[in-house]
Amino acid sequence: MDTGMENGRKKRGLTVLKAVGAGAMAACLIASLGLNIYQAAVSDRKTAGFVDYILERIAEEEKQENEYIEDGYKVDGRYEIRSTTHISDAYLSGDGGGLGGEDRETLDMAAAVLDEVIQDGMTDYEKEEAVYLWMTENIGQGRGGYISRPELNRGAFTPHDVLAFRTAVCVGYATTFRLFMNMLGLDCHIVHNDYHSWDLVELDGDWYHVDIWSDSGGMLYQNFNMTDDMARSGHSWDESALPEAKSVKYSPAVQKAVELDSLLDLPSAVSGALDGGSAALFYKFREPLTDEDMEAADYMAGLFETVFNSGMLEDGWNYYFRACWYPAEREDDYVLGVMLENYASEQEPGFDTDSPEARQIARAVAEAFGLDPAVLGVDPLPGEGIAETGGAG
Repeated sequence: MDTGMENGRKKRGLTVLKAVGAGAMAACLIASLGLNIYQAAVSDRKTAGFVDYILERIAEEEKQENEYIEDGYKVDGRYEIRSTTHISDAYLSGDGGGLGGEDRETLDMAAAVLDEVIQDGMTDYEKEEAVYLWMTENIGQGRGGYISRPELNRGAFTPHDVLAFRTAVCVGYATTFRLFMNMLGLDCHIVHNDYHSWDLVELDGDWYHVDIWSDSGGMLYQNFNMTDDMARSGHSWDESALPEAKSVKYSPAVQKAVELDSLLDLPSAVSGALDGGSAALFYKFREPLTDEDMEAADYMAGLFETVFNSGMLEDGWNYYFRACWYPAEREDDYVLGVMLENYASEQEPGFDTDSPEARQIARAVAEAFGLDPAVLGVDPLPGEGIAETGGAG
């Protein structure tokens, strides 16, 4: 074979290989560039999608805030929060002629309560507290019995039924308190979640949580005029939808605090406040307490608990005792709350089972079923007893 021809073929083969290699390299560069462009596009889309998601979330939260459902919402899917603005407006205008039926009855009952508890010269706080105390004392959470009574066992959730039957579920407390506040010219919202509701009332430009249902029948002032921080310990709600509550000016701890010179004055102050009933006591100190003072107060509270739960007191009462610190208006300072609940606190009065009428009823039942009245807890009259009723002998 000719040597020149052979060398020519080798050169052409080498040229072809170089061309193929260059083509492959170019293809890889193009593919890599395309991949980078694709990845950048995907990254941009992901970033844009995330931004869109955040913007949608913000818009949805703003929508919820602007469209917070108060009236018309059903707590627990059953108890509807109903507007009473037309009733409070009628009271403020002095013209209830446009109301009829239950609305007119509601106005008359609510107006009678305000006439009873509101006095000339009261501040808005004092008016609010007067309504709160009336509701905790006069509105119950229902009571059971052997025979169902609609007016006692129904879930009263409208102000009409609450004021008429003096019993309520949480929505009933909240809507009735809001009605009273609106009649007094105070702004008030109903706060709710899926299973509970309470109020948010405005005093001097600041907002306060009030949960009368939780305080009714128990310790007063535990859920009265709370800040958001206080309310969070036992409540949950959509905080973006309602005004912020952060002032302690009208909290009971600030309004009712008795000033003491020192921690050593606390035992006599608490002792002097005991009256056999339940009490929520608040104490502030002339000078802010140090960390050592607060540790000493904790030790004293342990001694209080021993005294109140041991029957050592002269009156023989035992008390449920609790103490806690509340924020004061003075920065970095606290008010000490002392909560005392008598184990034997008066219960709602009922039928007197020791009355002559009760004994007469028990004897009638015993006679009808051939029983000794004594087995029903009633002493028999002369001549009554087992012998007459054929009992074992």
